[in-house]
Amino acid sequence: MNKLARRASLYRMIWRWHFYAGLFVVPMILILALTGAVYLFKPQVERWEERAWQGLATENAVTPEQQYRAVLSAYPGAKFHSYRVPNSPGDAAMIHLGLPGSGRQMLHVFVSPQGRVVGSLSPDQRIMEVVKDIHGQLLMGKRGSLLVELAASWAIVMVLTGLYLWWPRGRGISGVLWPRLSQGGRTAWRDMHAVTGFWVSGLALVLLLTGLPWAEVWGSSFKAVRAEMGWVKGAQDWTIGGETPVSPDHAEHDHAAMMGASPAMPEVNDSQIATEATASLSQMVMLAKQENLAFPVVVTPPGAPGRFGKKGADGWTIRSDSQDRTLRTTITYDAKTGQELTRETFADDHVIDRVVGYGVSWHEGQLFGWVNQLIGVISALMLIRPCH
Repeated sequence: MNKLARRASLYRMIWRWHFYAGLFVVPMILILALTGAVYLFKPQVERWEERAWQGLATENAVTPEQQYRAVLSAYPGAKFHSYRVPNSPGDAAMIHLGLPGSGRQMLHVFVSPQGRVVGSLSPDQRIMEVVKDIHGQLLMGKRGSLLVELAASWAIVMVLTGLYLWWPRGRGISGVLWPRLSQGGRTAWRDMHAVTGFWVSGLALVLLLTGLPWAEVWGSSFKAVRAEMGWVKGAQDWTIGGETPVSPDHAEHDHAAMMGASPAMPEVNDSQIATEATASLSQMVMLAKQENLAFPVVVTPPGAPGRFGKKGADGWTIRSDSQDRTLRTTITYDAKTGQELTRETFADDHVIDRVVGYGVSWHEGQLFGWVNQLIGVISALMLIRPCH
């Protein structure tokens, strides 16, 4: 077989791969692209969702300790898991509770600056939680997660084979990486379309690849290699397939795992700190505000559920749970003295974890603000376009 025949045979084979990848991916890519585009605006949507509990009066404000007690009075027998520091002085604090009973139900309770319970939301029913479950699991649990991973893998095949089939031969990279505007007319317009398609394909590829560390098979394999190679420094800051997620504040955690823990909230008030040397919630919230961490800032008490459903820390924890992983900081404090014990920032993570962190932040549209969100929407829309 001569060189020309071999090239033709390779072209036909890659065309078949592209065709079958597209055939499988089309229905799934529509769901993933649309839900992914919506999820890019998670901070804005959740801010809107909580709009009724923002901009409240600040006169006669009580301490976080009193807010906490007011919430437990309204929900007797509930377990206190975390306190989200208000983003603005007039915003309600959000206290995350585990409700009593066998249902293992969790609840976000909002309490005003004056200590009045003003509303609540079920974490499982929040808008972005539903969108995330569709995007990551198709509302089917682990089986859905595997289907999403398979679709994403085939989408990568579709993009790569599409680039190979489209790539113009015999004229270099002009008209591919940049348009030949100097030639004007139809050539310039054709190049504008082609160059745009090339760069958007690249963005779509990055979007797909940065989602793989969360996937069941890809993520578990990467985690195993990471451990084998010694690329571990600190706790992993992203989820894998059906693993218990990391956030103690939002609806990203495993509710059953959290309900299994029983945090011991110190029953003290601010006046007891000096005499009994026991750190209170109010003291921790004050320290959290002084740190000026990226919102949301979450304070968890001693014994509250830790990451991935593990046993919580023996002391207090203050953490920024920002979707931009590069801004995250976790600080632990002694339960009695209130002295700082440990501090971990993004810069302290292993270089591999930092690379994944950048990818996750990019994937979620939070790495550099609204520009990142806009690029993510364009990438999602361009993924949808070939499906029509």
